[in-house]
Amino acid sequence: MTQLTPERAVEAANGTIDGPQPDHPRTVDELDASFWRKTLAPYARADLPHALACIATSVVPYLALTAAMYALLSVSTWFALALLLPATGFLVRTFIVFHDCTHGSFLPSRRANRWLGVACGVLVYTPFHVWRHEHAIHHATAGDLDHRGTGDVETLTVAEYRARSRGQRLGYRLMRNPLVLLGLGPLFSMILEPRMVPRWARKRFGRKIIATDIALIALWVGLCSLFGWRAVLLIQLTPALLAGAVGIWLFYVQHQFEGVYWQRSDQWSYAASALHGSSHLRLPKWLQFFTGNIGLHHVHHLHARIPNYNLQRAHDENAIFHDVRQIGAWEAVLALRLKLYDERTGRLVGFAHA
Repeated sequence: MTQLTPERAVEAANGTIDGPQPDHPRTVDELDASFWRKTLAPYARADLPHALACIATSVVPYLALTAAMYALLSVSTWFALALLLPATGFLVRTFIVFHDCTHGSFLPSRRANRWLGVACGVLVYTPFHVWRHEHAIHHATAGDLDHRGTGDVETLTVAEYRARSRGQRLGYRLMRNPLVLLGLGPLFSMILEPRMVPRWARKRFGRKIIATDIALIALWVGLCSLFGWRAVLLIQLTPALLAGAVGIWLFYVQHQFEGVYWQRSDQWSYAASALHGSSHLRLPKWLQFFTGNIGLHHVHHLHARIPNYNLQRAHDENAIFHDVRQIGAWEAVLALRLKLYDERTGRLVGFAHA
């Protein structure tokens, strides 16, 4: 577990990390905390009608499609299978609601955010409190070479990779292989790993993790008793694994792309990490809908309290966001070739470079 001061983690999750305070910021190097505290504050206000509309286009259709698939199984398995991809899309969108709740940004009420987040956590197989904690650390360490490994895809530098044993290199290569990363990765990161109680979390979050596990076991046992275990695996597990693959790909490309910002702690900048270490992923409108605008990741990392339904407006109305590097969907796929960070050149590179 990455060691980090609780204050820095909380500030990053709230979008309130301080920096130098010049009077008239014009570039990212001059950008100070007052920008995202004052200029972006209107976008960080949760709006109940927008939030309810988001629930109505994420959680509700996912549950409805899941119920429809169970009903259709008695008619035709193929009819049920036809709904798997739409269900996957709405499950990804449900995870974005869960994600915003962990930032306390989705609903105006802090308590409502917590309870909705806990409920969505069951749907996306993720304990709310521990994920909120780890994700706060991610926001406080993104792009920091001295604080890697929490809430992101593990990335070694070229020097670190060369210093590993042959077996360790092989293990890292397998982990970074797209077939393993996107094929087996969702099974581990969504289904298996969240069921475990890490040593560091035993005192703070152990009971909450176990409570989520008990809720999931009860749900699955109930569904198996009603529809049979084969139906449950098909209808519950398949969308979860597909959504998990999409989620891992998004987590990957949001911080691993050509020209990405990485620095050692003594040179690290919160603003530069947000604007140049987080991607602006341009997706087709339908994909942007299902991924809850999370492709505007540079906006989200500069002010984490902006809910997904305000990200596009914040981007469009603030020129500082227009100068960041954009990447398209195909370029995001090609980014999977990037495996290591070369500190000498300041670039992500492939294994051949090492």
